[in-house]
Amino acid sequence: MNQLVNIEQVQLQCKKTQSAAKLLGVSSEQKKNEILKSMSDLIEKNRLAILEANKIDLERAEQSGLSRAMIDRLTINETTIRQMQQALNQVANLADPLTSSYPEVVQPSGIKVTKKRIPLGVILMIYESRPNVTVEAAALALKSGNGIILRGGKEAFESNQAIAQCWREALIDNEMSADTVNVLNSTDRQLLDQLLKLDQHIEVVIPRGGEGLIRHVVANSHIPVIKHYKGVCHLYVDEMADLNMAIDILINGKTQRPGVCNALEGLVVHQVIAKQFLQQAFQALHLKDVQMFGCAETIEILPSIDKAREEEFLAEFLDLKISCKVVKNIDQAIDFIDQYGSGHTEVIVTDSQQNADKFVNRVDASVVMVNASSRFSDGGELGLGAEIGISTSKIHAYGPMGLESLTSEKFVVRGNGEVRS
Repeated sequence: MNQLVNIEQVQLQCKKTQSAAKLLGVSSEQKKNEILKSMSDLIEKNRLAILEANKIDLERAEQSGLSRAMIDRLTINETTIRQMQQALNQVANLADPLTSSYPEVVQPSGIKVTKKRIPLGVILMIYESRPNVTVEAAALALKSGNGIILRGGKEAFESNQAIAQCWREALIDNEMSADTVNVLNSTDRQLLDQLLKLDQHIEVVIPRGGEGLIRHVVANSHIPVIKHYKGVCHLYVDEMADLNMAIDILINGKTQRPGVCNALEGLVVHQVIAKQFLQQAFQALHLKDVQMFGCAETIEILPSIDKAREEEFLAEFLDLKISCKVVKNIDQAIDFIDQYGSGHTEVIVTDSQQNADKFVNRVDASVVMVNASSRFSDGGELGLGAEIGISTSKIHAYGPMGLESLTSEKFVVRGNGEVRS
């Protein structure tokens, strides 16, 4: 049950996580991997308890009228359990970023200068639905030597607490402080606002959820925030595109999981192939119950669809809906995407290397795909093992964030009594 706790208690918890993080930061890679493998075993051992806790959350979500997209993100099933275990094992098998080596350079003064990769310290993760984040974010934080405080949403409270118990056991069984991974047992908004002021204990905040939650965090935080507001991802079908490939990428990107941030929300089509492609796209999307909104040129080709207003072009639908825009050339496509995209993921389908290169070099997005689905814009799919979040701001991290994004660098200087003249 959600327990309200006062800020003094939370501040004490943060201090404990900060102390635990210092010990974790100097722990061996072997020790961290043993914790991750123990956690994988405990997820399996407690599989039924986790599923039962999630069932309670889902029943409450249905009763409260939670959106289809949020329920999709909230759901844990046998596949999700396996994916959690796979993520833990993949992160365990990744190289420890803290062991990265740097060349040592001798300066004219005689000092030897190198760098060392270090943990950030304590990460505050604020998220809605997505109980898998309680596993994956903590796994990445732990492997990179960081403590983590996890504040999930009320809709996933029971699921998160069941997973938190597994983390406590995994840490204690491996003689590590249970405060290393601190899953808060309160979802009170006032408490969240107080947490966001604890910059003396927390190094960075990473919010994952709806745009409203993320903007609230940014507006109220005294701590640096790494974020993306929303995922308005586009597919541009070039005049040199393989149209069958484009249909496959469109359907996968829009309909496989419409409620996630790497789903397609906009379709941009070159005018030369617009008539042929849009008719094919309409048939394929209609079979998947996708509602289309189109510009004037699109409606000339597909008169039965709805007119796209400014709000549709800007929308992150998280649903079976998509906006459509016909453009004169690739330059107009890029301008349109830069105007309406969110910097998350953009896709081009083309057989032209020149056009692919232009798109990659000019589109302002953290991930750019050529002839591949936007659904690959995910830390696990990109080889990061898992992701703690996606950044669309370019300072410190950009795109899906894995282990290295949760570290920084410090200079190490070695000398033999040199002094500056």
